[in-house]
Amino acid sequence: MNIVILTNEYPPNVYGGAGVHVEYLTRELAKLDDGAHDIEVLCFGEQNETHGNLTVRGVAPDFELPRQDERHGKVMDAMARDLVMAGSVADADIIHGHTWYSHLAGCLTKQLAGGQLVLTTHSLEPHRPWKREQLGTGYDASSWVERTAYETADGIVAVSGAMKEDVQSLYDVGGADTQVIHNGIDIDQYRPRPDRSVLEAYDVDPDRPFVLFVGRITRQKGILHLVEAIHHFDDDIQVVLCAGAPDTEEIGAEMEARVETARAETDNRIVWIDEMLPREDVITMYSHAAVFVCPSVYEPFGIINLEAMACETPVVASAVGGIPEIVVPDETGLLVDVNPTGGDDVEPADPDAFAHGLADGVNALMADPERRDTMGTAARQRVEAQFSWRAIAEQTLDFYKSLVEGGRS
Repeated sequence: MNIVILTNEYPPNVYGGAGVHVEYLTRELAKLDDGAHDIEVLCFGEQNETHGNLTVRGVAPDFELPRQDERHGKVMDAMARDLVMAGSVADADIIHGHTWYSHLAGCLTKQLAGGQLVLTTHSLEPHRPWKREQLGTGYDASSWVERTAYETADGIVAVSGAMKEDVQSLYDVGGADTQVIHNGIDIDQYRPRPDRSVLEAYDVDPDRPFVLFVGRITRQKGILHLVEAIHHFDDDIQVVLCAGAPDTEEIGAEMEARVETARAETDNRIVWIDEMLPREDVITMYSHAAVFVCPSVYEPFGIINLEAMACETPVVASAVGGIPEIVVPDETGLLVDVNPTGGDDVEPADPDAFAHGLADGVNALMADPERRDTMGTAARQRVEAQFSWRAIAEQTLDFYKSLVEGGRS
């Protein structure tokens, strides 16, 4: 088969779980059936590389579309790149799009070059209303593109059962075959790799147990709720926040103000690393952390939990989206209700109760090293058994084959 992958993120430009997914999925797809399938990746950037049957081509137009609102820049840039992508594909059996950034390209390529259009549900715009802060009315445009793509798709990959329910409730996707295929992880790469010198380089005290967060500064990841939870942590817990790339200047300033308040009002040592760390350093952070916290208010899957668990670190995480399909309560970590009072909003109905819930989970594990060790061992075992990228690539290729055969019948 000729398989075309359309994506915003691809190494070295990876900012979130979708980019990680595409990187490892394409690598493993290229190995299957003895390399019989041609895998072409079109992405945002300037990449230009070939590895056997895997080719990667970055798209970086040398023109800029006009806009009436500066917040529309990201949407207009994506649309320009999508047009270039669509005109760059001569033939395809499968066109696989990842996130709304590439969905217009997928819709056009399906019409121009043929092939079955597949979309992976990394996230869904209706559940990310805070994006209006960042995009203005561009959020209406991204939402329209997403809806159009899902209602055009031949196949949909939901990264969790929760995401399958979401996409089927939000969009008219009755004509598409929808399957749950989880995200995965490279279990050889993500494994315990302690190195005290890495901690010291980032001003983390290697002799004090610490709670770790890794992620972007965005409302989706719930980082502001975690900072509020620090006020309820037991005294003298070290907290390491690997948090960078704020969605907007406003949320960046809000993060800074809340961290400073937490430092002033608690006895906990807070180390804020306001940059996206190299992967090897993140793995070391996971390896040393006593507890990893994932306070997301919206999380279709939650690949960061897999990363921590693979490094034998127990997790305290929100019970949202696909996370309950990863974290087994009282076995590999603890789950916290995001809406303790039963609210239906994406944001916690009671933010203070959510912060207290996160703190209760952290305090319980930080006070019990033996329980943490047992959970960490079980976490690694669960990742090895359920979430390898090889198995996920095989499931994805089987899905492709079923769509192509169905399209020919």
